[in-house]
Amino acid sequence: MKAAFLDFGTVSHDDLDTASLERALPGIALYPTSNDAEVDERIAGCEFILTNKLNITRARMRAVPGLRLIGLTATGTNNVDLEAARELGIAVCNITNYCTVSVTQHVLGAILALTHRLREYHDAAVDGTWAKCEQFSVPGAPIRELNGKVLGIVGHGTLGRSVAKACRDALGMRILVAERPGTPPGREADTTTSIGPVRATLDEVLRSADVLSLHCPLTPATRGMIGKHELALMKPEALLINTARGALVDLDALVAALKGGDLGGAAIDVLPEEPPLSGSPLFEPGIPNLIVTPHIAWAAFEARQRAVDELALNVEDFLRGGRRGRVV
Repeated sequence: MKAAFLDFGTVSHDDLDTASLERALPGIALYPTSNDAEVDERIAGCEFILTNKLNITRARMRAVPGLRLIGLTATGTNNVDLEAARELGIAVCNITNYCTVSVTQHVLGAILALTHRLREYHDAAVDGTWAKCEQFSVPGAPIRELNGKVLGIVGHGTLGRSVAKACRDALGMRILVAERPGTPPGREADTTTSIGPVRATLDEVLRSADVLSLHCPLTPATRGMIGKHELALMKPEALLINTARGALVDLDALVAALKGGDLGGAAIDVLPEEPPLSGSPLFEPGIPNLIVTPHIAWAAFEARQRAVDELALNVEDFLRGGRRGRVV
């Protein structure tokens, strides 16, 4: 069985155990990266194509008549033409819940770093400000306690519920779940992690939240859902955390809100274009209380190893005639 993992370097930093994959697909070729020309060459004759983010188009599927399975080390499937796969009888599988702990840790870390203004106080400690201070501690940007504050969640799936539980249990926060744009109103929320049994409207959550954390998919209804109007509804000291999809947030509006003092801070792990070859408004120097990270909330070692092992289990199940992880 000829098999190729076309962008293994997006998952492994030369630190993962590949035994599970090699058991499932003996002789699999693991390529760190593949450009367009290399993809076309490397998938020739393959029965199994594994990838994280590379585009597998209808034309590519047609060019590999013996292709049986496309396996993804991701939850998102937008890089595969699923309709073409169905028409051509090619199975597609993804993985879920592999990075829940990693993303939850990242969100908590970001909330705490922004709330305690760690970057600003680090700078004050090392740039001479502390040495010139007349007292033992440097006065500066306000630090708030999170106990009793409201965490607004948009996207109450596995990740949203995990973040809500962690913030409630570890930080004493109250949880308010938003109705996601494009979904029916009044859906029941998990009463163990929300205030009341029914979701609030997005506008209500925006007005109430001390921290807003996004965990929803990018759809036509959610694209740009946090823009100038939505940011204006938020408290001027509120924080915005986005570890979901970059295009959920209007970045020009976010920068204007931060620079104008209309928002307390933001932590952004995802951008509309990745890598950001065209730059980003967030890269402008001097934006206050902003943390930008390069799409690494998911990327704890354990999560990346789990992604590989989960994909291997999907392949093994497929070979037994099962449908584990199947989306097609």
